[in-house]
Amino acid sequence: MSKNIYVGNLPWSATEEDIRAAFGAYGEVISVKLIEDRETGRPRGFGFVEMDDAGALEAIESLDGKDFGGRNIKVNEAKPRAERPRW
Repeated sequence: MSKNIYVGNLPWSATEEDIRAAFGAYGEVISVKLIEDRETGRPRGFGFVEMDDAGALEAIESLDGKDFGGRNIKVNEAKPRAERPRW
């Protein structure tokens, strides 16, 4: 099984490779998705990492609140996205 992890307060300069390297120290990283602004294509400062269960729990414990590129990142288990009403 795998877990989806929310990673917030990322520096704008963070790349998928940076995230993969940081989280890879705790287990197998299945995927990394950095969220970009739809209009500008610029990073929005957060993303999601999918990892194996054991590695995900260790990464959340170890990386939450830690300095990453000069910012203290927020790391926790991602909640399923709420359905947005359609008009």
